[in-house]
Amino acid sequence: MKIRLLFLILFIIIFSVSLAQTQKSEEKKEFKPSGSPFIRVFSNFHADMTKNNESSAFELTRAYFGYKCNMSENFSAKLTFDVGNPKSSSSLKMTAFIKTAALTYNNNKGNLTFNFGIICLNGYNLQRKYWDHRYIYKTIQNQNKFGYTADMGAGISYKINKLLSLDATVMNGEGYKNIQIDNTYKSGLGITISPTKNLVIREYVDLSAKSEAQYTISNFVGYKLKNHLTLGVEYVFQSNHNFVSNNNLSGFSVFVSYNINKNFQIFGRSDNLSSNKISDNLTAWNIAKDGKTIIGGVQYSPIKNVKIAANYQFRKPELSSLNNEPKIYLNFEYKF
Repeated sequence: MKIRLLFLILFIIIFSVSLAQTQKSEEKKEFKPSGSPFIRVFSNFHADMTKNNESSAFELTRAYFGYKCNMSENFSAKLTFDVGNPKSSSSLKMTAFIKTAALTYNNNKGNLTFNFGIICLNGYNLQRKYWDHRYIYKTIQNQNKFGYTADMGAGISYKINKLLSLDATVMNGEGYKNIQIDNTYKSGLGITISPTKNLVIREYVDLSAKSEAQYTISNFVGYKLKNHLTLGVEYVFQSNHNFVSNNNLSGFSVFVSYNINKNFQIFGRSDNLSSNKISDNLTAWNIAKDGKTIIGGVQYSPIKNVKIAANYQFRKPELSSLNNEPKIYLNFEYKF
């Protein structure tokens, strides 16, 4: 409770001071509001070659529809509908959710940002930008449900200088597909360090408590060499996964991409998900989902907003009784 109150007090103080500066600035010059709609679609054709589970299909996995609006020099808003496959027992093939419904404030210096509403969470954003192949595969945190990419809450970020920036978030903790169902909140705190132009280091921790206290620690290092090479390494650890005592989960992900030219890129990635053994159990509690995943492929971009990737995905389960899962994908992303 004390941590949440500290976050809220910090939000109010910084936001109030910046708002006063904004009002003074707006008196000096006139601003013309503007906005634009956007659409982003993920689809694929794939062949699953897993033993005793061979199959192939065309899929539309996700579509985003939204609108961005710049209401003033400092205030903007964004609304995004997320349409995807619920992958549940529901008879519905596709369902729609509000992914973001956020009001954003940026101060005149551009170093302070405040978000309120259903917001994209800072715990995922940097890793997702460096990976830059969300239409093929989610980041390791998102893929294995360490948390949510968006949630109802408030977030603030402050860039101290070129080297260091801080961010804090208070959120419901249930994700953007669920409303607040209890009085439990999740608080997150992150620090981003850029020691050089090409290197970025990100440390993030969040905490939420129900029957058990669950905390997540994420460590990320990213490197970019001009417009050619991108490297990323992430390690994430979560205690009491889904608020179950002693159910700890950890993941390690490393990925690389290289732009051959403006149209072609090669990329690869390796993930490892693992969980702990509880008491005298012979196997880990998440053994059925633990294991290694390898992805490699070639991406072709004929025009700016279209990506096509031929790639091979291979999952080796930790449980020896489960079959390896080799798959071939042809993924598409287009946006406008």
